[in-house]
Amino acid sequence: MSYVSVFDVLGPNMIGPSSSHTAGAAAIAFLARKIIAPPIKKVTFILYGSFAKTYRGHGTDRALLGGLMGFGTDDSRIRNSFQIADERGLSYEFKPCTTNVDVHPNTVDICMENAAGQTMTVRGESLGGGKVHIVRINEVEVEFTGQYSTVIVVQKDTPGVVAHITKVLSDNNVNIAFMRLFRESKGQTAYTIVESDGKLPEGISEPLRAGPNVHNVMIIEP
Repeated sequence: MSYVSVFDVLGPNMIGPSSSHTAGAAAIAFLARKIIAPPIKKVTFILYGSFAKTYRGHGTDRALLGGLMGFGTDDSRIRNSFQIADERGLSYEFKPCTTNVDVHPNTVDICMENAAGQTMTVRGESLGGGKVHIVRINEVEVEFTGQYSTVIVVQKDTPGVVAHITKVLSDNNVNIAFMRLFRESKGQTAYTIVESDGKLPEGISEPLRAGPNVHNVMIIEP
């Protein structure tokens, strides 16, 4: 028999009618914004499955936009996401896709562009009860939930990089809960994702970036 906590039964504090279509959507976008350098100037949301069919009625569009602007699932500003985005000069678009059915029913691709012209696409799945998975960054399949303090290292897939990452974390007394390596193909771009049991030390990204063949480091705190 699987264990179900009281939080699975009650669900998250949230604005909106649905823990999967509003709270989960906001949580996905909130995580996605941490994976690209601010400020974000343009975003396109590609919606799949039930997201594509009900995003207006369930407030998924407002929740996604609010999460991308840093609003938590219980932030009342989500109701006014469109107006706030317009005031901030954030360009946004929603594109429902009903032809691709080989995805989780609550899936969104968040295609972002920042002021420096950097682009990033993040795919997330809303699992219900406000829980989410990030399952793709650009063209690389990944997996993390955002429930732990998380380090994402973008690197070249070459020997020595993972050893560098683990040494830096060990030197800073970071207790690793989960660590996974995801890559496009051998020798190409890879993502090392480390989830820790506690809050990550301030400034941990700098020694990680100092390693050879490390392209970028992102820190995500729950």
